[in-house]
Amino acid sequence: MLDTIAISHFTIIDRVEIDFRHGMTVLTGETGAGKSILLDAIKLVLGDRADSACVKQGHERADISVSFDISKLQLAQTWLQDNELDLDDGACLVRRVVPANGRSKAFINGSPATMAQLRELGELLVDLHGQHEHQSLQKPAVQMDLLDASIEQPGLMQDVASRFRQWRDAARRLADARDQSGERQQRIDLLELYCREFDELDLQPGEIRQLHQEYQRLNHAGQIVQTASELLETLYDAEPFNIQQQLSACQLQLAQLVEIDDSLQPLDDLINGALIQIQEVSSDLRAYHQSIDIDPARLEWVNQRIGQIQHLARRHLVDSSGDALLQHAQELRSELDKLDSLSNSVELLEQQLADARNAFVTRAQELSTQRRQAARTLSYEITAVMQTLGMQGGQFIIDIQPWTSDDKFRASGLDRVEFLVSTNPGQQAKPLTRVASGGELSRISLAIQVILSESAQIPTLIFDEVDSGIGGGIAEIVGRKLRNIAGQRQVLCVTHLPQVASQAHHHLQVSKTKGEDSTRTAVTQLDEAQRLEEIARMLGGLEITEQTRAHAREMLTIA
Repeated sequence: MLDTIAISHFTIIDRVEIDFRHGMTVLTGETGAGKSILLDAIKLVLGDRADSACVKQGHERADISVSFDISKLQLAQTWLQDNELDLDDGACLVRRVVPANGRSKAFINGSPATMAQLRELGELLVDLHGQHEHQSLQKPAVQMDLLDASIEQPGLMQDVASRFRQWRDAARRLADARDQSGERQQRIDLLELYCREFDELDLQPGEIRQLHQEYQRLNHAGQIVQTASELLETLYDAEPFNIQQQLSACQLQLAQLVEIDDSLQPLDDLINGALIQIQEVSSDLRAYHQSIDIDPARLEWVNQRIGQIQHLARRHLVDSSGDALLQHAQELRSELDKLDSLSNSVELLEQQLADARNAFVTRAQELSTQRRQAARTLSYEITAVMQTLGMQGGQFIIDIQPWTSDDKFRASGLDRVEFLVSTNPGQQAKPLTRVASGGELSRISLAIQVILSESAQIPTLIFDEVDSGIGGGIAEIVGRKLRNIAGQRQVLCVTHLPQVASQAHHHLQVSKTKGEDSTRTAVTQLDEAQRLEEIARMLGGLEITEQTRAHAREMLTIA
């Protein structure tokens, strides 16, 4: 519950500190005294937009601190723990500082906080009903929100909205894939042509290098044969003076010297090794010489094969000297496979879209069922309250109609919600915007707020002159209903009606004092005698008679 509020240098307030209690508390005072300024301060602490104009003239900043007792509010405690802003004593202190120049600052339990955090926490602590809410009651979105506020499964609405976004995302992905399908198909056709050419070429790893070597060998076959023959003659075949014979003669002479001086043995070994190498070279060279085939047909084929490879390399702007062309072919094949898989993904995206739609519709239908149940209950309860607010025989109906086409579906679900009302017996219920007068609209709005407040889980309810436009016995009934709500929750009500004020458990008077250079607002906790005088003032205006006091005393006694 709301515990205390301390305000410094805010608009016309110099310094004010107020302690609040359980039950129903009313704020009263002359018009313009600053009753709504207190609520503006609370709104500011709970995340409303700050304006440096709210700083009292002549001061550097406005400072507002509000303390809440959350010892019995598990949701708020969990939120503070999740945001690492919790304290151990069950209290929650929210502070807002607005400088005359610069950006405002916010604190929760002494730690810096964002405006979003203030608003999230505020939604768990305070439910504020403004005096102009009946004007927005005519908007379809507001009517939908009021109905949804009474649904037992609030998480269902968030789930429906989430599934709606997933459905729309799937639709966008599919549309993008289809938009690109034309260009993608053209690329696929071209890649298939390239891949067929490479398949027909059937290029093998290392083949280009091998072809160039073979071409060189075939193209110079005559020169190779002649040179190889000459080398064989020189090394082994010429008679009587070839290199092999000359080395053998040298070896024989060196062997004789080794018998005289064995230190020459290493040289003898070297000559023997050279002889062996000459024999091996001659053998290999003879085999190579015999393998050389002067084949013009084979040369022509190799030349054509190299030409085909070079033509394809030029077409794809790839080097033809190594395996770069083969790598390029593999890259084209990989791209084709990827595009083929993307083509298949269109079918997958279509299935994902259908699945996302079905998931959304299924949950939205569950939400529709919840809404219809809530609508029947609310329609009955609000109709009952209308009977007590001067609209005997009137009827309130929450009409829910389903949208029938996908393009009408929204994140809020499949439904179109409209408030229907008849304010007189036997009158057909028609849309609220076409039937209710300003005063009736105000009372219907109050009836809705009273019913929703009775089922709310938020501990503190604030009503800012929601009784505007009513009076007499109806005002007394409104006061009683607010007092009944205060039996379960803390109620704070700004009012100008004595019938409402007399029903309160606690009474705060807001007064304004004008000096030569400044205006100040003060808040006073009224005792029984002071409260009697304030109720009398509200009944009789500036001149308070004993009869007026007697009437005020009677109202307080009855309450």
